[in-house]
Amino acid sequence: MSERVKAKNKTRNESSSEASASTKAGAVESAKAEAALPALGIKGMLRWAWTQLTSMRTALFLLLLLAVAAVPGSLFPQRPANPSNVTQYIKDHPDYGKILDALQLYDVYSSVWFSAIYILLFISLIGCVVPRAIVHYRAMRSQPPRTPARLSRLPEYGTLVVPADAGVPASKAIGDAAEVLKKRGYRVEVRDVDGERPSLGAERGFLKEVGNLVFHSSLIGVLVSVAIGGLFGYSGQRILVEGDTFVNTLVGYDQFSPGTNFQSSWLQPYSIQLDKFNIQFDRESPKNFGQPIDFRAEVTTKESPDAQAEKKVLKVNDPVTLGNTSIYLTGNGYAPVVTVRDGAGNVALQGPVVAKLQGENYYSSVVIKVPDAKPDQLGFVGFFLPTAFRTEQGVSFSADPELFNPQLSLNSFYGDLGLDKGQPQNVFELDVKNLKPLNNRELAAGGITLAPGATYTLPEGKGSITFDGVKRYIGVDIHHNPGQQYALIFALVAVAGLVVSLYLNRRRVWVRTGTHADGRTMVEFGLLARGEDHRLANESAAIKELLRAQWRLDETQTAANPPGTESTSGDAPSKAHSTSQKDQ
Repeated sequence: MSERVKAKNKTRNESSSEASASTKAGAVESAKAEAALPALGIKGMLRWAWTQLTSMRTALFLLLLLAVAAVPGSLFPQRPANPSNVTQYIKDHPDYGKILDALQLYDVYSSVWFSAIYILLFISLIGCVVPRAIVHYRAMRSQPPRTPARLSRLPEYGTLVVPADAGVPASKAIGDAAEVLKKRGYRVEVRDVDGERPSLGAERGFLKEVGNLVFHSSLIGVLVSVAIGGLFGYSGQRILVEGDTFVNTLVGYDQFSPGTNFQSSWLQPYSIQLDKFNIQFDRESPKNFGQPIDFRAEVTTKESPDAQAEKKVLKVNDPVTLGNTSIYLTGNGYAPVVTVRDGAGNVALQGPVVAKLQGENYYSSVVIKVPDAKPDQLGFVGFFLPTAFRTEQGVSFSADPELFNPQLSLNSFYGDLGLDKGQPQNVFELDVKNLKPLNNRELAAGGITLAPGATYTLPEGKGSITFDGVKRYIGVDIHHNPGQQYALIFALVAVAGLVVSLYLNRRRVWVRTGTHADGRTMVEFGLLARGEDHRLANESAAIKELLRAQWRLDETQTAANPPGTESTSGDAPSKAHSTSQKDQ
């Protein structure tokens, strides 16, 4: 055939191929244009949304989002903890304070958006755990997978040869292997025991997934416990002076923060009385001389009005527990005992006044408000020194935290204290804008300096003040969290489940036996792990040693290529990996 004819035929064939390809492409495009995707519908959309919500990726995202959502709770004052701070913050920031309030940033942990994230995370975890638990339950009840045709392709593979004179046929060898694996904790199924090549499949490591499920279930338990504490718990603070008794009622608290659904009728009617508070100061170390090294509050408690009184000791990091309520020691100081008489000579105030710590050696500020004084209300502000010293410049300071030379220094005022208007005030602050001074350094009367037992008569016949003595006080935090114990239990169980899931491995073992023409029993076995298992080789060696000991074999009784198997010397690692995945 001439070259010209060949060229024409080639051109004709190419044109025909191009026309055929163009026709097929056009048909495909036409089919795509005419195809219409089926509508998901409401059920389809709900199924898709549920699948997305219950995925592990969504659960992790919601967990991260919950941590981020909690950040504003530490940046802005929270109304449940201190409402007055929130009110002051809004006054100090009128431009955006109300906007933050509208976004519920002062009530972060009870806000709609925080609760929505919390509930979605709760549902997501349940949606993850329940289906996995069902699948794992079915897997535990099912038989091990069938024996692969080529065990040599598994990641771990070994062979053994039982001599003909050992009297161990293939059927007995597979039974012996089953017993060995059962003792090692495997669940075993023997197959074709009467056939020419009996085999078995064995599995163990189901506790790994159980630990994983326990871990996630415990996280749900922690979430529920925290929610119970937030809904039905409460916390509060109270200052107790020596001799005072606190009764667990709403009016007994200095500050009270209830849970979202807490009812005051749930308060346990216990009481606690501060009998004596002792502080031990360092008197030996030159560097830390005078520093407190131990606090000990001796208290008397009653869990109910009819219960027997019990003597207990309250210390730092060692709370007193009454029922489900824990009482913690958080602060202490001095409370000077004073008696204030008004202009008519009547006692307007008598008792201890809590002094707020301000500096070293228990230097403390003192505020005394006397709204019952007549004809004018009285107010005092100053400081208390446990061991008073005066510098050459006339400045008083406290040289030691013990009561070696107690001194009360005050300025006095009279007028309207503002307490009759019903507006809350800080007990440690005195607003003197509407008050007139009676005593201070700038006036002719000077300031008031009192030692225990001393009395000072106020100018203009306004009354007198007497420094009767000093008592100690403590500050306590009271916490009632009904979900706290359960949260601890679930957290410990979660850690245990995590440890189990990390240190146990899911493994499968297959053993196949057969009889050689010369009467020897040939044994081959293979191991496969579900996921990465760096100890699989050690497990293979251990099983091989146990089988060798079972049949009393020496090191030389192995077979490189048992009958009925093919050489795998040319198999690539990737092919063996592919077969292992298929066998799973």
